[in-house]
Amino acid sequence: MAHLQAVRTSLQPQQNAYTQLTTYFDPHNHIAWGYMHAEPRPCYTPTLLRELSAWGNGMVSAIDDPAETDVNYFVLASSVPDTFSLGGDLSLFMQHIAARDHSGLLHYALSCIDCSYAVHSHLNRPNVTSIALVQGQALGGGFESALAANVLIAERGAKMGLPEILFNLFPGMGAMTFLGRRVGHHKAEKIILSGKLYLAEELHEMGVVDVLAEPGEGEKAVYDHIRREEKSRNGMLALRGAREISQPVSYDELTRITEIWVEAALRLAPKDLRMMERLVSRQTSKAEAVVDTAPASNAFGA
Repeated sequence: MAHLQAVRTSLQPQQNAYTQLTTYFDPHNHIAWGYMHAEPRPCYTPTLLRELSAWGNGMVSAIDDPAETDVNYFVLASSVPDTFSLGGDLSLFMQHIAARDHSGLLHYALSCIDCSYAVHSHLNRPNVTSIALVQGQALGGGFESALAANVLIAERGAKMGLPEILFNLFPGMGAMTFLGRRVGHHKAEKIILSGKLYLAEELHEMGVVDVLAEPGEGEKAVYDHIRREEKSRNGMLALRGAREISQPVSYDELTRITEIWVEAALRLAPKDLRMMERLVSRQTSKAEAVVDTAPASNAFGA
């Protein structure tokens, strides 16, 4: 706990107008932290997607400015208790589907792809490493965004999964691409078609989760991992560069898959949409329960 307190006091809140994202920068360790807290549900709302994009652009500007402190790592996390992200904005999905709004649905999906691609490509800056810290549930698009990171750290007991098949859809914002490159495409398809939730421990055994942390020690695990990586950082970054050549992830691949997802979403039957509506209701109830029980402070007690 003493270590975590030292970590927290070293972080400086960044001045911004974000409403669904709290960002911090640790200049001593060159780490940018981003804690999501979307409303009314902890999912990828259009507002959160815009703020994540702006945060990424801000980091790029800082990295490219010789007068600024370098960002070597950025961490995507959540300040919502027991929830990393519940994934896509299902309520928005249903609105676009009901209106037969192909362009609106595609625009949202591409916004998700933009963020995931920025995470996976580490902002297109070779010396930067992206880290996802999962504490609690990461469902659907939430799991996809965690998979996009260069390093996925999860606490024991965290649950991750892709439930889209339960309402006759598939995860179309990167799951096949990112999960397939971690465990192979055949195994990825089995995970997608199962629709089940997996414990972080199971996913660690599969090779999906890179680092397993004890409950409540996710931030410490991030710092421990970075400390280990710093000992051989040059070699690790070079190896990652080689892997990205041998197993490239292209933006075109992600967009073509998400276009298939949009067409499939617009073909959903009324019974599928009723299932989606039930999931939205559960998400809303869970979010309201969190608001009622959570302390007033945000991430790191700031």
